[in-house]
Amino acid sequence: MSRRGEVHGGFRRRRWQPMSEINVTPFVDVMLVLLIVFMVTAPLLTVGVPINLPEVSARQLNDPGEPLEISVTGEGQVYIQETEVALEALVPRLTAITGDDFESRIHVRGDENVSYGQVMQVMGRINTAGFSRVSLIVEQPSRTEE
Repeated sequence: MSRRGEVHGGFRRRRWQPMSEINVTPFVDVMLVLLIVFMVTAPLLTVGVPINLPEVSARQLNDPGEPLEISVTGEGQVYIQETEVALEALVPRLTAITGDDFESRIHVRGDENVSYGQVMQVMGRINTAGFSRVSLIVEQPSRTEE
């Protein structure tokens, strides 16, 4: 009869021990899939207010940084990013967000069904408050319509 660790026929017998290392290959596979999912869905989450922008043919401005976006819906509601604000509270909210930085870039998006006067009223309030870098956002026409 042989005991553990005893030499038996020139070979040493050992007890089976479980491997204590983690296999990271499935973990890496899952992380890569999640990375791809987030890379695909991130651009879709940029604007939360649905607006039908008018189409114009003009060159696109390339300006670095993230501007503040103000949206005017077809019903005349005003949004800063995705938060609805009353027209009277627009300027105080903007100054609170920008910290009195009147050089902040502000993009105004107006639905194609909203009246020109409503968009100009929003832009007028922003300009009167002292913000000088205000731009209108429009949709580029598709190449098939030309």
